[in-house]
Amino acid sequence: MNYIFTSARLGFRLFHRSDAKALYLHHSERDYKRWFPNESYGDIEEARQAIRRFSHWARKKKFPYVLAIELLETKELIGDIGVNEFWDGSGKVEIGYSICEAYQRHGYATEAVVAMSAFAATKFPVDTLYGRVLYGNDASCKVMWKSGYSYLGTEAEAKDDPYGKGMLLYARTLASMKG
Repeated sequence: MNYIFTSARLGFRLFHRSDAKALYLHHSERDYKRWFPNESYGDIEEARQAIRRFSHWARKKKFPYVLAIELLETKELIGDIGVNEFWDGSGKVEIGYSICEAYQRHGYATEAVVAMSAFAATKFPVDTLYGRVLYGNDASCKVMWKSGYSYLGTEAEAKDDPYGKGMLLYARTLASMKG
């Protein structure tokens, strides 16, 4: 596999066309729809279109920069991770990730966030990465904390909050990760 970077157990690569079905199925999982209700794909063709966009932007090293997460041992696609500019035009950059339900609670999300944060520190002109978590997603709050992100507070009226309960905002300064 042509990995852009790796961690102890994970490989991070561009999405392939052959990933469309797995990506669609992952984005159709109950937990995914609960925490990312506006980001599920309607069908496999929509997942293919997303893969084309992800690959295009990643090749150009532009935002949104989204990669597939693969288990090194088995070569299975287990999720996705990326960095993107905030929706509000502030110039801030946030990290986002998801791990398939079958692979959750094994530390993969934390490993992926730490690895992507280190990668972003060296590849993008970014000093701070933010993580935004829907209120109630305790597992993602733990991932942010374990990955070295600090809790900043609640973003009470985030326009992209599908439930209107607020987004929990985390941040990590990347200065110590820059090469």
